[in-house]
Amino acid sequence: MAEKNRQMQAVSPLLQKIINWSSAIGALGTVAFCLWAYFAGVLQSKETLSAFIQQAGIWGPPLFIFLQILQTVVPIIPGALTSVAGVFIYGHIVGTIYNYIGIVIGCAIIFHLARTYGPAFVQSVVSKRTYDKYISWLDKGNRFERFFIFMMIWPISPADFLCMLAALTKMTFKKYMLIILLCKPITLVIYTYGLTYIIDFFWKMVSK
Repeated sequence: MAEKNRQMQAVSPLLQKIINWSSAIGALGTVAFCLWAYFAGVLQSKETLSAFIQQAGIWGPPLFIFLQILQTVVPIIPGALTSVAGVFIYGHIVGTIYNYIGIVIGCAIIFHLARTYGPAFVQSVVSKRTYDKYISWLDKGNRFERFFIFMMIWPISPADFLCMLAALTKMTFKKYMLIILLCKPITLVIYTYGLTYIIDFFWKMVSK
């Protein structure tokens, strides 16, 4: 136990530095890409965006799924941006499937990381305010499972953080993944399609 605690203390600062730098680089990279894409005409419409991304050919889908996994594990790019981009690029059905695959794999990874490295890892990823707001749910027993299921369906929730929080409970990985597999499609449909409609509306307004 003492050895494991020493490993956690040694790994956690390194993980925190990696996560902090990745988040900062990802945010700057996202802004830089959006500015470049705007002036290059890539963001003129869904069609121009789709044509640009699909230049990657057969590597496009696996790269997109990897990006979705990465943004789930490390908050380098807003999840809303990648989810909507998937639908714009690959269409509603295929895009949602790619989003689903990437997010499910990402959720499995962050559960494993949080269970392996404990609260130190979770606190290195999220703000203290968010951590303190939800940490009391760990003492709720079975109520946490019901709360977790509801929040996985609810489209506006700190889903990635709650997945890590679930790893700090006695919830089994099998039960956790069952909840993710069943709830994430509902969230993706509501969340992605809602944002897609809003973006479509403003896109049409701007293009007039």
